[in-house]
Amino acid sequence: MPGLLSGLEKFGLNNLEKLNLYEEDKKTAGQDKASKEAPQVMKEEDYLFDKTYECPVCYQKIKARTMRTGRAKLVRTDMYLRPVYENVEPLKYEVISCPICGYSVHSRYFGGLTALQVKAVRELISQSFQPPTEEKATYTYLEALERYKLCLASAIVRRAKSSEKAYICLKAGWLLMSMEENLRVQAASLAGTPEYEKKLAEIQGLEDEFLRNAFDGFQAARQTEGYPLAGLDESTVEYLTAVLAMRFEEYELASRIISGLLVSQSTPQRMKDRALDVKEILVVKLREKKAGKKQ
Repeated sequence: MPGLLSGLEKFGLNNLEKLNLYEEDKKTAGQDKASKEAPQVMKEEDYLFDKTYECPVCYQKIKARTMRTGRAKLVRTDMYLRPVYENVEPLKYEVISCPICGYSVHSRYFGGLTALQVKAVRELISQSFQPPTEEKATYTYLEALERYKLCLASAIVRRAKSSEKAYICLKAGWLLMSMEENLRVQAASLAGTPEYEKKLAEIQGLEDEFLRNAFDGFQAARQTEGYPLAGLDESTVEYLTAVLAMRFEEYELASRIISGLLVSQSTPQRMKDRALDVKEILVVKLREKKAGKKQ
């Protein structure tokens, strides 16, 4: 009886007639099973690619390490609305920094500048800027933090709105939260040592400083700018302001804002659910504060 591949000799493939249809499948079945049992762990650089921009200050073509959309897996979102991802920290790659003139900006705000803004950046940043010695495939937390500082400096120099500066400070604060968590995991065996405690205190101090300025900036923006602020709707900004107020023990302000969110018909249900969680914490904080005054 002719085989499944008989007749291929006219194509010069007469050596294939005796191939077994499912032999390779049987051989690789065990290998496929093993590969499924041990999925490949992605490295940080696997989530990144180089995106090209034109710097609005020096007009040079520059490349910025950028996260691939949808590649990272979201694990959770914390009380500060900080998204936490598996195996990678996207916050490290949100600042676009020109290695030639030093102009830096959060990707949300990348775009053209006025002539006065360009002049200010060139005079106050570019003239003294020292370019980095090498381009990195990935950034450490410290390198990413430096980029946020450059971003904030550029925003101040070009007189950006309070909401933009608050947003940069919020993102830098989130980065430091992630940095703190990373330290606790990576250096857990060193917990309690002077070096570890010193490093932890430094991170927490900077974290407080950036988040305090985010709080102040959003407070100012709520009074002087229209919504959305930094691309955030009113309920999100109000919620963030309340959470930050609670962090800095301004409990009465936090309580007023949370109450307003809960009674407002325009507040999305998901935000009301978060506000209810914060309200429970606030009740405890206020009770502790009153108890402390009585003592």
